Amino acid sequence: MNSLLLAAAFAMVVRSLAASRLDRWNLGAPILMVLAGVAVGLSNENSIAAVLNTEAVQHIAEIILAVLLFVDATEVRAGRLWGAYPGLVARVLLVAMPVSLALAAVLGWLLFPTLPWAVLLLIACVTVPTDFAPAERVVRDPALSVRVRSTLNVESGYNDGIVSPLFLFALILAGDQSQKRTPLEALATVLPFAVKAVIAGVVIGLALGWLMDRAHQAGWVNAQSARVAVLLTPLLTYTATVAIDGNGFVASFVCGIAFRYVHRLLKARRVHQGKADRADIRADALNTDLHLLEDVTGLLTMTMWFVVGIAAVLTFYIGISWQVVLFCLAVLTVIRLVPVFAAFTGSRTSGRERLLIGALGPRGTTTIVFGLLAFNKLPEGEAADTILIITVICVLGSVLLHGMGAGPMARLLARK
Repeated sequence: MNSLLLAAAFAMVVRSLAASRLDRWNLGAPILMVLAGVAVGLSNENSIAAVLNTEAVQHIAEIILAVLLFVDATEVRAGRLWGAYPGLVARVLLVAMPVSLALAAVLGWLLFPTLPWAVLLLIACVTVPTDFAPAERVVRDPALSVRVRSTLNVESGYNDGIVSPLFLFALILAGDQSQKRTPLEALATVLPFAVKAVIAGVVIGLALGWLMDRAHQAGWVNAQSARVAVLLTPLLTYTATVAIDGNGFVASFVCGIAFRYVHRLLKARRVHQGKADRADIRADALNTDLHLLEDVTGLLTMTMWFVVGIAAVLTFYIGISWQVVLFCLAVLTVIRLVPVFAAFTGSRTSGRERLLIGALGPRGTTTIVFGLLAFNKLPEGEAADTILIITVICVLGSVLLHGMGAGPMARLLARK
């Protein structure tokens, strides 16, 4: 374990020292960390499965997902819960994403007929949510229109939070070793979990957001303590919600929305009341409170890509079938493109914008964490191995397709 931590830390330091140069070469953090993980995995191939399938890795993945959900929810801009173009976002999240989930499950049934439908639903939940970790510069690319960038950014922030209840429902049905229930029992479990999570997320998010604002106004916090408080917010939300038998992932996501909303609401109220001198400075400081959380999230994300590199070695030894390759290729392309085009039927978006939104759908940290959780929770066997292999191939394919090719592809499509 010490050798793994040393290798991961060394790779992160190298990436950090050469970040600007590597970005110019389209070699982002995912590529470097995956290569480092592969190198470590090749020298420890006998212990990879034992390391990945441990309770410690499971808890780490859960905490990372809770933090990522909170961060995604706080990154929505333009002062609206659904961004500057809520109609387009609604089409993507409420139409295109459910259709993509259904198509992925059906394709899985055709390619993996021996797997139960609950496992197929689980695979769909793992592979469909988008995340711009492999192509983080794309959403800031000026070649894209503001409408496209805003829609992609809000979608990637919200889709994992929306999918997580369905993921947990499918996980229980698929044979979670700690919870074996019938579909009705699983649904009866998930719904109360979700209700408790929404209530806990709203209450904690609003309370901590208001307290943070009051502390800034009173001068009780300094820059460092404020950043630490924000960093602890998703951890507090997740653990508190789990303690009352709620869904900690949904709670973290909802908390992020409420936390950000309170920040913006109180700032706008002070500006409207003409208290924009000292108060506006304090309110601007609230935006810097997220910096430490964002930095820690970057470290957590690089850690997960390192784990993908290690898992890639294990998948090589298990074996990669043509069905897995075909499924991942379809999920990254047509299963994303067709529902997006269908969802935007009748909208004012151009064909070029629809193609960009459909083509730029990278898979990243969310897929990795969902995949690892499923691999840890399911009994050893075909289902767990298939999910792990699909997770690795899907995110590695996304690194090549979206990480290295998204920038040139976006500029090419934008020009045409």
